[in-house]
Amino acid sequence: MGKWYSRPVISVSDLDRACQFYVKELGFREAWRHAEEGNAFVAQVDRDGCELILSSQWPERAANAIIFVSLESDDVSAIRAEFEAKGVKVREGWWGYPLMIVDDPDGNELWIPTNAE
Repeated sequence: MGKWYSRPVISVSDLDRACQFYVKELGFREAWRHAEEGNAFVAQVDRDGCELILSSQWPERAANAIIFVSLESDDVSAIRAEFEAKGVKVREGWWGYPLMIVDDPDGNELWIPTNAE
């Protein structure tokens, strides 16, 4: 059997704004971008093996995604400090255990567990 691999597609209303947030604020890098007739509408951002596809093809779907991101337990405090130093709002959450939650510009949420269980 082959190994499964997935990349969530996150709907955003403005691709450039979303890419800028994920790259400048969250430390991702833009891996690729697809455009037709000079209009970009899909891009992939990645960071340390976490790959997200951002799409402005369906702006009415923006703000509905929850992206669950697991980090090595030693990295959680450093990532939170990095985000907060860049002015990213981090809020507390709960999903059977504590989370830090980051909203992208469209209201899509990244849920990051703050302790390994």
